[in-house]
Amino acid sequence: MSAQVQASPGHFVPLTRERIPELMVLERQIYPFPWTAGNFEDALRSGYSAWTMLSDTDAMIAYAVAMLAVDEAHLLNLAVAPNWQRQGYGWRMLHWMACTMREYGARSLLLEVRPSNLGAQALYRRYGFEKIGTRRGYYPAHRGREDAMVMRVTI
Repeated sequence: MSAQVQASPGHFVPLTRERIPELMVLERQIYPFPWTAGNFEDALRSGYSAWTMLSDTDAMIAYAVAMLAVDEAHLLNLAVAPNWQRQGYGWRMLHWMACTMREYGARSLLLEVRPSNLGAQALYRRYGFEKIGTRRGYYPAHRGREDAMVMRVTI
């Protein structure tokens, strides 16, 4: 296993509604077009798999949300707090979600990523994701819309 998986600290805890305000602070720092608190509340209400990685002091390091559709999981959101980025936590959060989705019966994990998000693409490719398509005009952008690269990995 890659050395990136050995990053420490960090333990995984299901996302709760009470932690959404803390998560929203990070979501707004990370994304130019963040999810809303309502998006996260809807994900919890819908029974999606939503997890956080917490530090030893209970600070949020990373979070992710995925939904299961028969035997394929769709990773909807994955983020690492700015001060924890580029230390292997994205890999750990991604691996946790892949393993969790596999336990729920998924055989593959699907996601969309912005073509402009080269760091995320590099992480996903290192993990084994391959591009399988494009969704035209999927993301809001400062000047109109941006396509999404659709990627999938067998888990």
